[in-house]
Amino acid sequence: MAIKIISGGQTGVDRAALDAALSANVPCGGSCPAGRMAEDGNIPYHYPVVELAGADYDRRTEQNVIDSHASLIIYFSHLFGGTLKTLEYCQQHRKPYLLLDGDSVNSSQAAQRITDFVQRHSVACLNVAGPRANDAENAYEFTLQAVKKFLATR
Repeated sequence: MAIKIISGGQTGVDRAALDAALSANVPCGGSCPAGRMAEDGNIPYHYPVVELAGADYDRRTEQNVIDSHASLIIYFSHLFGGTLKTLEYCQQHRKPYLLLDGDSVNSSQAAQRITDFVQRHSVACLNVAGPRANDAENAYEFTLQAVKKFLATR
């Protein structure tokens, strides 16, 4: 089954997921805040995310949960901020989610868990969410490797 990866385009987990998809020629996108806001300024235009008029980070987070079949929520030791909000929106909208603690598994184990989750829930559009780069220094690299390994099995 083909898959599409979506995220909000923030630094860290979001961009790593998009970069993994782009490098594997897998469809990707998602919604981002108005003005393409991110912690490092504006989300670069090579990321195919769509601005939500008047939307802030929370509204973007909820829209990506709504637009996907399920969410992969990557975190490191504990959930907080927008990562926790993603979990709350998944529960509110009754969407399947996979919580993946990057401090407890390596990227190969993570890729296998993602594969199992996507197959079990027949996911065609996967929202990938997690902390921004300033909140978790290894968020980008861990996510990039895990999602690349997952996509390589498709």
